[in-house]
Amino acid sequence: MKSINFSLLSLVILSISTLINAGVTSKYVRQALPSIEMSLDTFPSPSGHNVPEQVHLTQGDHDGRAMIVSWVTPLNLAGSNVVTYWIKGNSSDVKPAKKKAHGSTSSYRFYDYVSGFLHHATIKGLEYDTKYIYEVGTDKSVRQFNFTTPPKVGPDVPYTFGIIGDLGQTYASNETLYHYMSNPKGQAVLFAGDLSYADDQPNHDQRKWDTWGRFMEPCAAYQPFIYAAGNHEIDFAPEIDETHAFKPYMHRYPNSYKASGSISPLWYSVRRGPAHIIVLSSYSAYGKYTPQYLWLEQELKNVNREETPWLIVMVHSPWYNSNNYHYMEGESMRIMFESWLVNSKVDLVLAGHVHAYERSERFSNIKYNITNGLSTPVKDLSAPMYITIGDGGNIEGIANSYTDPQPSYSAYREASFGHALLEIKNKTHALYTWHRNQDNEPVAADSIMLYNRYNLQTDE
Repeated sequence: MKSINFSLLSLVILSISTLINAGVTSKYVRQALPSIEMSLDTFPSPSGHNVPEQVHLTQGDHDGRAMIVSWVTPLNLAGSNVVTYWIKGNSSDVKPAKKKAHGSTSSYRFYDYVSGFLHHATIKGLEYDTKYIYEVGTDKSVRQFNFTTPPKVGPDVPYTFGIIGDLGQTYASNETLYHYMSNPKGQAVLFAGDLSYADDQPNHDQRKWDTWGRFMEPCAAYQPFIYAAGNHEIDFAPEIDETHAFKPYMHRYPNSYKASGSISPLWYSVRRGPAHIIVLSSYSAYGKYTPQYLWLEQELKNVNREETPWLIVMVHSPWYNSNNYHYMEGESMRIMFESWLVNSKVDLVLAGHVHAYERSERFSNIKYNITNGLSTPVKDLSAPMYITIGDGGNIEGIANSYTDPQPSYSAYREASFGHALLEIKNKTHALYTWHRNQDNEPVAADSIMLYNRYNLQTDE
């Protein structure tokens, strides 16, 4: 009898243990039909003479004291490339001094399309943690916006990032963007690639890049977006004699890649508050001896975790993905770089590409070589947590086919649209939440308190 009771007790304990260690596959599944695209007419050009449009921001240096302001005008008139800016005043009678920055101007052709004039001006020497007003446009066409600079780089300065990927410009995309904007916590966005989905239209209809810029302006003109390039940014179309990869993206969305020693805007890094963010390119060469490989090797050595304890890597194609869509597409890059990230104690790896949500446990698969057969991911407290956030809501719809059973490295997965927030509290703790688009409200469906891998290497 005692033996039977002991066996039953063991079975119960084993069952509880299995339940605790099992990942969660959410039962909430969004309808798998393609999302409805917002028409070109949804986002017309602003009325008026040579009015600036598609205004957006990105960080303009390595440490957050510069901002790149980008905008488009139909004509290249005198003063069209100038941004005027000043510190937002207080209640005193002293008016803050206004300054000007002159930007570069370009345009591009793509098949039967000619872009407007694309202006990019870098505002330098900004004060940390300060609100600025800025204006673009001339005469009666001036438009005014604002942004707030980050706190000075340091280990214990709180900062909150939004995390979005694969957004597109559907009605579901609109829900995602405005759900993010409805939360006042977000200060900058980490965007894991796939922006406009213009390449899903006939002849890569470049007007969809313009409408995406207008769609994003209510958010992107007020806080910086840090982008990774996705496959939908490649715009390689030899069938219409367009063989210059990334042409529209490179013309429209510049960054400060040279400040981090990179030779390409497709891979670079920035430091913002308590975080060091490394952006990689899934669609550029990364084999040994290539520029991206050599750059990342040196960049990881440059990270100072005493100043920026939170180390985040962003790439488009996920390295750990238990969805049948795009399954193992990131595998060769994982094999190339995963051991470097584990050795560097990276906190988070953000990816898009798969149109669903998934968060991993801290696992690694770095012991494998061609002879030993050790190819199973194992628990590793030095490993990053992997987030797949390709659930912005684009025209291609939801990816609702997960592998079964759920693999051990997968902590939570859901075939739904949404966005995430990373609230860095201090050098040891950060609150991560994922917000599902459901019933017209962003529901916090997944959350976890993260422990910094450099300062507090404890299991979450």
